Amino acid sequence: MTKRVTADHRATLERIFRHPASDNIEWRQVLSLLEAVGAVTEERNGNVEVILGGETEVLRPPREKDVDKQTIVDLRRMLSSAGLAP
Repeated sequence: MTKRVTADHRATLERIFRHPASDNIEWRQVLSLLEAVGAVTEERNGNVEVILGGETEVLRPPREKDVDKQTIVDLRRMLSSAGLAP
């Protein structure tokens, strides 16, 4: 992890990888983590492009404040591929 990763980012990372998946991981927390470890660009349509570990993923922000389970699965895969699994 980079020096920009805070204790809050580490807590978010742990919650993403927790089993069973947490139902209350806020999008703003996920976005903050991704900005600390990768390159994040907001697209015109509101989606967020994340480049992390040579992989590019486009995420759609949730309508509610919390991310859904499929987004958590996608985040686990992306973060694991980048070597960021706790």
